[in-house]
This record gives sequence, C-alpha cells and structure tokens, in this order.
Amino acid sequence: MTRNDCAALDAADPLAPLRARFTLPEGVIYLDGNSLGVLPAATPARVAAAIQQEWGEGLIRSWNSAGWIDLPQRVGDKIARLVGAAPGELVVADSTSVNLYKVLSAALAIARADAPARRVVLSDAENFPTDLYIAQSLCAQHGLTLELTTADALEARLARGQDVAVLLWTQVNYRSGRMLDMARTTALAHAAGAVTIWDLAHSAGAVPVDLNGAQADFAIGCGYKYLNGGPGAPAFVWAHARHTERFWQPLSGWMGHAAPFRFDTAYQPAPGIARYLCGTPSALAMTALEVGVDTLLAAEPLGGMAALRAKSLRLSRLFIDQVRERCAAHALPLASPEDDTQRGSQVSLACNEGGYAVMAALIARGVIGDFRAGQGTDQAPDLLRFGFTPLYTRFVDVFDAVTALATVLDSGEWREARFNQRAAVT
Repeated sequence: MTRNDCAALDAADPLAPLRARFTLPEGVIYLDGNSLGVLPAATPARVAAAIQQEWGEGLIRSWNSAGWIDLPQRVGDKIARLVGAAPGELVVADSTSVNLYKVLSAALAIARADAPARRVVLSDAENFPTDLYIAQSLCAQHGLTLELTTADALEARLARGQDVAVLLWTQVNYRSGRMLDMARTTALAHAAGAVTIWDLAHSAGAVPVDLNGAQADFAIGCGYKYLNGGPGAPAFVWAHARHTERFWQPLSGWMGHAAPFRFDTAYQPAPGIARYLCGTPSALAMTALEVGVDTLLAAEPLGGMAALRAKSLRLSRLFIDQVRERCAAHALPLASPEDDTQRGSQVSLACNEGGYAVMAALIARGVIGDFRAGQGTDQAPDLLRFGFTPLYTRFVDVFDAVTALATVLDSGEWREARFNQRAAVT
C-alpha cells in the first residue's frame, strides 16, 4: 500500500466530506479522538450565540425561549439514536463518574431486592479507574465486595455467579480497544441473575451500539471523546424502561423532581429517565455537546454508524498492516485484538522501551496519539494508543503517521524527546 493508494481511498470515500465539519490544525495528524474529539467547525459560532444572544440578551428568559431547560432531553434523544435507545430513554447530565454512582446505586437496589445474598459487584481489572473508584465507594458503603476479573475469565465467572449482584463493564477497553459482545455478555449476566451496567465512553459514536436490542439494564458514557462535545463535556445516562420507575437514584436533586418548579420541600421523583437528572443543566456545555453530536448524525444519510464503523476498521487495519511492514525492525507487538470484530476504534501497540518518549517524539512531529503506562504488578508493557475517528481521519493520515513512527524509531530521536506528562489524561 503506497501513499498514492491511500489518497485514492480518500478520493473514493463517501464519508470524506464530513471532515470539513471540523477544525483541524495545519500540520497535525490527530489520532487521539478517543481521548478528546476534535473541535467541530460550527461550535465556536453556536456557543458564541448562546453566550451573546441567549445569555447576553435573553438572560433568564432563555431557559424557556432558547430551550435551555430541555437540553438534557433534547441532546439525550440525539445520542439515543447512536446507541440503540428509544426517544425519552436517555438524558445528558453531570459527569460519567456521577452518573455511574446513580445507576450503580439503582442497580444494586434492583439486584438485591429479590436476592439480598448477592454481595459482589463484578468488573474488569482493566476498567478505567474512575469506574472502579466509584464502585469501591459504593461497595464500602453497603458492605459489598468489588471483584475484578478479565474479559477472558468473565464467562466462567458468570457461570458460577450466584453471588454477583451487578456486572459493571466498559464495552470497549480504554487501554487495548478490546470490545465485548454486549448482547452475549448481557445474556450471560442475566442468566446468572446479575444486573448489567455498560460504560460506553469508548463506544458511543465509535461503534454501533444497540442497548435495547441487547436488553442491557443501564448505561453511561461521556460526551468529549467520539461525541466531540469539548473538554469535560457533560455525560449521559440511560436506563432500560423496565427499570426507570422501580427505584430512586440517590442524588435526588431538584431537576429530577416530578415538578421542579413547584418547589416542594419533599422530593418526588420524575417519571422515567428524567429522575436521573440532578442539578441545573450546564446550558453552554450542552450547547457545545449538541453540535458535536450533530456531526455524527450528519453521517446518517451516508450510512450512519454502520458506515462509520466500516471506515474505522479499514483505517485501523491499514495502520496495523503498515506498522508491521514499515516498523518491523522494532518491537511493537499489537496490544489490541487482531480480529477486527473484537476491536473498537483504536489500536494499541506495546512498547517495552521508551514508550513515553516515543509518543513525545511523535507529537513533536505533529502526530498526536497518547501514551498509557504499564498497569498492575504483572509487568504489563507501556502502550502507544492511536484512535481512528472516521469523521475526520483520512487514509493518508494513517500512512503519514506510520511514516513518522518509523522515522522516530529508526533515527532514535525518541531518546531525546520530552513530553508534558499532565496532558492527555483520559
């Protein structure tokens, strides 16, 4: 595969026009949309209008006239189209961590209502730490046990899962990009009597998701990765319709009240998913998120998530093949699944020497991926992590990124590289 071949793929790509919807810095190849999505070109003007006209001129009237009060549901319904949820089932609110606290509390109440002896929250040993920290906190509060396992051992553990109350799993592993079959795993968890919570941080907007089709119980996800909502964008929360009326979530804020503007002193939960709201919605942040979600919905006439997924896999497969061909003299084993169907929209390469400096040297050359340190006590290797967002990533970008990687490795320039360790945190 030559660079000209890649240019030909770009010329024939029906999704190529979507790249114009983003602001991409000149001379930068951005392969870190799995941490922070690119700025949509429409966001600055839309947020400026929200500031200048809606806030500056409309003032408090804009909660009604500009529809600020409806943003959690309006943007939620748009995200629902990307994850297989129905209108009215998903809302935008708070952060991923806060939403996990809400749904894990509800899931534990549901699971233990009929089987109080169930005392285990089961999760992935490689789950993103915030999920584990929230689970640790709730388990400590309720005298339960957080048990960690691996994707390979999960099925066997569920087969003897009479003690498992909740399965908490991130569909696409943030380190390796390994993707679990949601429908199959949910069925196994239900057969074991467990309630499921899916973290869609690396799924929503990256891979086709069908929450209702999988009969999942709860889901959460963030807005700043593939949804392009901006740094720290609000998160979202979903509950299957069979669960929404069963229990209160523990953060019973005024926006989750059945009639928030009645200003009752006693809490009465709103019907359905609205009870998972808490405080006043961040109108400016949700405005930016709505633009980001709209960039994904712009792909619907071109095939939607199925078309984006197909391109994503072609991009990641090209990257894997090019690294093997052009960086063969260096030890960079694939740390992501070889099978395309088991991989999200990222590729991770193991790097046993100088991974941090290699990524620093790449960034200095204008190729932005990210670095993840080895995890645990088993001497796991460091990872070079590359995300492939098909809305704006081109095939020539992949070719040029591997060219830069080969140059960094062949020249040894990575040995002199320096990098700001505080950057690229999620």
